[in-house]
Amino acid sequence: MQDLICFSHLRWGFVFQRPQHLMSRAARDRRVWFVEEPVLGAAAPRLHRTRTPEGVDLCVPHLPDGLSPEASAQAQAALLDQLVMVEGLDAPLAWLYTPMMLPLVSTVAPRAVVYDCMDELSAFRNAPPELLLRERALFSVASLVFTGGRSLYQAKCGSHPRVHLFPSSVDTAHFGKARAADIPEPAALRGLPHPRIGWVGVIDERMDLDLLAGMARRRPDWSFVMIGPIAKIDPASVPLAPNIHWLGSRDYPDLPAHLAHLDVGIMPFARNAATRFLSPTKTPEYLAAGLPVVSTPIRDVLQTYGQAGLASMAEGPDAFVAACEAALPTAQDPERLARVDAFLARTSWDRTWAEMDPLVRACTDLPRVASRSAR
Repeated sequence: MQDLICFSHLRWGFVFQRPQHLMSRAARDRRVWFVEEPVLGAAAPRLHRTRTPEGVDLCVPHLPDGLSPEASAQAQAALLDQLVMVEGLDAPLAWLYTPMMLPLVSTVAPRAVVYDCMDELSAFRNAPPELLLRERALFSVASLVFTGGRSLYQAKCGSHPRVHLFPSSVDTAHFGKARAADIPEPAALRGLPHPRIGWVGVIDERMDLDLLAGMARRRPDWSFVMIGPIAKIDPASVPLAPNIHWLGSRDYPDLPAHLAHLDVGIMPFARNAATRFLSPTKTPEYLAAGLPVVSTPIRDVLQTYGQAGLASMAEGPDAFVAACEAALPTAQDPERLARVDAFLARTSWDRTWAEMDPLVRACTDLPRVASRSAR
């Protein structure tokens, strides 16, 4: 089976999401290496390797401080050279989540390149100015392109002849544990008044913090439970109120227990460039856990879940509070849960990988990227 090297800007231990789900499944029948961005502060360049419980080999370059971009790239390439030699890699499959790591790909002389475009990274805060140029270069050598949402597919399908839509999916069995009546309540939630209106995910520039603050002011008797790491924004910028509870990160295995003791799952996304192509994984995760969902009208959420009657759309604090109030009585509605389950039965990360895998296998029959680039 073709060895696979994944180049990712997202660290494996940050939040368990699309890269982790897909690479865990890829590792069931092939060797998988997950190469992260460098960690600075080492006395000399070295490649730190660990093995995940899913069988993925994590590779984290540790580099000295103060290296120029050119020296950093050279050091990372040298570490990858060593990995190729030690592991006997011969024309592996290269899988990228960021165009910024494209210069490293030629180091491993891949048989084929897959670009799994899960976000419009150029729209994110502090995006490198050369990202779009790198993405165009990646399109020119990629054998296959996947996109993580419909709007992103529509934006990218004209850039490459083989672009395939694979929207965010869900591990229904994992999040379905939240529906069990006897699941213990996590200590961090004990004593918080109901209703509990909850968020689970990264807290960054994509969240409308003013909307959250406005809801908390309007319903001081509600508990707003915010679970997830704060990234790319000043932690001091998040709204503080007696009824907003910032719990920080939770491990993936612990999420069902937290969701089981919430009443509504919310997605108060801002309407900005970073959310224009967003297809949040948390939507089906909330639904699998049995929670009603209220979101701002992000296009992919609206078209996939809103129009199917599986999520409520609202803008502004008054409308969002009203939508949550309307959703609360439906939490245990058997008819709603039956519609949710019928919808989720059509998607899973296992099914997504099963549909991706034949496309990946076929693209490894194409010429090596290194020889194609040399022409």
